[in-house]
Amino acid sequence: MVRTVEQLLAEARRGLDRPDPLRARDELADGARLVDIRPAAQRAREGEIPGALVIERNVLEWRLDPAGSHRIPEAVDHDVRWIVVCSEGYASSLAAASLRELGLHRATDLDGGFVAWAAAGLPTSPVDQGLR
Repeated sequence: MVRTVEQLLAEARRGLDRPDPLRARDELADGARLVDIRPAAQRAREGEIPGALVIERNVLEWRLDPAGSHRIPEAVDHDVRWIVVCSEGYASSLAAASLRELGLHRATDLDGGFVAWAAAGLPTSPVDQGLR
């Protein structure tokens, strides 16, 4: 069966409880982890969210799988609340669905992405070009 990208996106979003920026901020205060999957060039253009983990999309599953040999220290178990963020909330939905396939049952994405976060007046900062 051939599907369109819109169908794939709709399927990915089924079952995701996608927080808006204000709710995501509150979840972060309660221990959720924000993961920015945007490529370096996009982060350089748009800015970043202070405190977000930067894990580009191409290695996301390897870094967050708590059973994987390439996991990051924050990937302690399958119960971590991961909130994935991209620019506008499309690629992050597909990424969150992939994480759920790995058993990360609380994974989701930020509704509206970085653009919505910034529009809500939440903290952002320019990317420090010297550190990347």
